[in-house]
Amino acid sequence: MSSLDTAYFGTGCFWGAERRFWQMVGVVETRVGYMGGTTTHPTYKEVCTGATNHAEVVKVVFDTSQISYDQVLVAFWEMHDPTTLNRQGNDVGTQYRSAIFYTSDDQKDTAVKSKAIYQSELTKLGFSSITTEVTKAPDFWDAEEYHQRYLEKNPNGYDCHATTGVPFPVASLQS
Repeated sequence: MSSLDTAYFGTGCFWGAERRFWQMVGVVETRVGYMGGTTTHPTYKEVCTGATNHAEVVKVVFDTSQISYDQVLVAFWEMHDPTTLNRQGNDVGTQYRSAIFYTSDDQKDTAVKSKAIYQSELTKLGFSSITTEVTKAPDFWDAEEYHQRYLEKNPNGYDCHATTGVPFPVASLQS
């Protein structure tokens, strides 16, 4: 029997992150939008000023009979550089911060545990501290329609994702 769960992640520009998530087996829906700010129904233009304090976020709906939250989290850690504060590659601003917005205590516990595990791996290799915020999910505001599945509509479009290149030690999360 399938059961759906939802997770929210900020990894910098949401276009490339959304594509990485929608390509995962078991992910049944993605939406891009904004979370963690101070206004309701923000627009892209407003978010880009930094004044609303929203993060660009991907909403990931997944079938737990095909993929676990752990697996989605591993993809999150590996698809961006969580050690750069308010920045991914050339994209700079609070809207590009690294964030996990959890929807349950189980998600929170797993996110916090995964952050500690990945920090340990990164520290061994000389990386800085992880800056990822782990916060209870506030309201999710859909981004404008032209942002939804942007790289499906524009296959050669902008995809700025800098990664650490460090694999997540999956076995550590499952123990």
